[in-house]
Amino acid sequence: MATLFTRIVNGEIPCYKIAETDRFLAFLDIRPMAKGHTLCIPKQEIDYLFDIDDDQLGALMVFSKKVAKAVRAVVPCKRIGVAVVGIEVPHAHIHLIPVNAVSDLGFGRPPVEMSGEELTALAAEIAAHV
Repeated sequence: MATLFTRIVNGEIPCYKIAETDRFLAFLDIRPMAKGHTLCIPKQEIDYLFDIDDDQLGALMVFSKKVAKAVRAVVPCKRIGVAVVGIEVPHAHIHLIPVNAVSDLGFGRPPVEMSGEELTALAAEIAAHV
């Protein structure tokens, strides 16, 4: 059965798209730790980040770097934190999270509440900077 992220890639589930190439997709997390929390994924369904071949892993990081710069251009923050957990969805992904302190990367914190309209507007604004 396809993962949630594969279903997003295939257009079966909508997302708040930030950027897309033939190999990668970036979209807003719908339960964000911070405004602008973005997920970068390979379109190919691979469960574990470190099972991705070296060339694709390097390309995913370069793609994520471009997206992170766009997020930072739109969302005021000190840095874009990077996290890889890989447990909640069995499809490799990188979290890009605007942070102002180390504690901002606490995955146990409640998500930031954002409406669909707010997510749509934010995705368009960040996408314009990619």
